[in-house]
Amino acid sequence: MQEYWTRWENWMRQYAPKLLHHLNPGVSYGAFDSLEKLTEAAIPADFKDFYAIHDGQRKARPGLVDGDQLLPLEEIENKWHYWHDLIASGTFTYNDEPIASEPDTGIRADWWNPRWIPFTADGFGNFVCIDLDPAPEGNYGQIITLWHDDGHREIVARSFREWIDRYIDAIERGDYIFVKKWGIVNKSTSLNYND
Repeated sequence: MQEYWTRWENWMRQYAPKLLHHLNPGVSYGAFDSLEKLTEAAIPADFKDFYAIHDGQRKARPGLVDGDQLLPLEEIENKWHYWHDLIASGTFTYNDEPIASEPDTGIRADWWNPRWIPFTADGFGNFVCIDLDPAPEGNYGQIITLWHDDGHREIVARSFREWIDRYIDAIERGDYIFVKKWGIVNKSTSLNYND
């Protein structure tokens, strides 16, 4: 994972040096113990290796991942508790039946699943998650989308490594630009972001 952080930091150094000051120091591998207890699932090694170098970013804006915040581990747990509390309160039920999502093949049809770990957030209740409870056709540790008000759940990548590899390649290719207020955003949608 060091290679990806090195490439990402080199890009930031060239195009958005102030973003480097938003990076948190890494966390210890033991810091994942409480999250693994909450989810009763093993966090993939690549994800832990990535966070051992930088524990996400300090502030929500400007965002590091297509305008979204790369969540620090503490905030990942906070978001997990938030969603867990919504489930426990019956928010995602209708007539005592769970509300289903409309997932891609390989994702369970839950509105939220306690083994979906949010690691990016847009600030409006939408996340990219690592899925530790895939449907039989899916992959353990696949990366999926989670929208608070839309039932579609999409597989973005088959693993965290695949996800970060694609993202860093796209940044280096020039598919993303830095917009002062929002951070690193996709060039094709950058007109939606007023600087």
